Amino acid sequence: MEKNTEKPIKKVLIVCSKGSLVDVYPSLVMANGALMEGIEAELFFTFFGLDAITKKTMHKVCMTPVGNPAMRLPGTTFPFPNIIGIIPGVSLLATWMMKRTIEKLDIPTNIEFIDMIRAGGGKVWGCKMAMDMFGL
Repeated sequence: MEKNTEKPIKKVLIVCSKGSLVDVYPSLVMANGALMEGIEAELFFTFFGLDAITKKTMHKVCMTPVGNPAMRLPGTTFPFPNIIGIIPGVSLLATWMMKRTIEKLDIPTNIEFIDMIRAGGGKVWGCKMAMDMFGL
């Protein structure tokens, strides 16, 4: 019988550099999951990921359908054409649909997730260089 020589994970650092819902949520879910498993978790937000933790923008994190090859037309298996995503209002509609689904499934908002992570002992960092670049 072989001995298990793997050491348990004690700490994770998750980097979030993009600011859309589909980019922010994986970081928040992984950090929260790590904390729930007793693993120390830190989140580092840089560039447009800073939108998720900046008071002026954290409630405006949106869903952008352009450039997402896995996005499908609602209720179908057909790819969402990028050309449709550039039509004014389509991003707002996609954001509304995604946030409505998040609410229906009782998933915390990005703001609630950050509060939960902090309350659970997780640390949240903002990149100083990116904050200086964006005047934050």
